[in-house]
Amino acid sequence: MSGTLKIKVDQDKCQGHARCKSLAPELFELDEYGNAHEVDDGTVPKGLEDKAWLAQTNCPEIAIDIIED
Repeated sequence: MSGTLKIKVDQDKCQGHARCKSLAPELFELDEYGNAHEVDDGTVPKGLEDKAWLAQTNCPEIAIDIIED
């Protein structure tokens, strides 16, 4: 995997469990309702790819998409 990863949180699916924020606080922020969204444009910095995949795997609502460029 030599490309860039981007994460995107589907706001219609997110229920505010915040597991992603707990597992990868560098990649996710919470809004005033506790729902997650990606930091900046969702680009995953080098070295944090495993955390992105871990957050996606642990989302109970399957609300996190990972796009590989």
